[in-house]
Amino acid sequence: MQEVNINGMINAPADEVWKVISDFGALNTFVEAVVKCTTDGSEAGAIRTLTLQDGGEVKERLLSLDNKKRILKYTISESPMPIENYEGKMEVKNLSDTKSEFIWSSTFEAAEGTEQDMKKALSGLYSLGVEGLKKKFA
Repeated sequence: MQEVNINGMINAPADEVWKVISDFGALNTFVEAVVKCTTDGSEAGAIRTLTLQDGGEVKERLLSLDNKKRILKYTISESPMPIENYEGKMEVKNLSDTKSEFIWSSTFEAAEGTEQDMKKALSGLYSLGVEGLKKKFA
């Protein structure tokens, strides 16, 4: 099982950052690599379809949304990437009245020989998310 974990400090209250993160259909508003995001709902079981800059499509299913703990969990059901059993987690932690921490992590299995490439690709994607949130709240 592979693991990726990226985090960053955001200059905004945790509740404000969580409003963006918890909108399952809004990934394209802060992740530059996602050009389009559509969803069929916002409750557990909802499916979102991401269209990436390179034209690839990824389908993700919302597993859980915990507004109290500010944690969103999801899984990838379809992807052009050679990964399986992917489970992602986005979390927002309160640091102060004006600062929060955004953590994006996942566990997954990669096709043999692609482990490092997949870790690098996902780390890059998650870093774009952190940078996008920093810009959004700058």
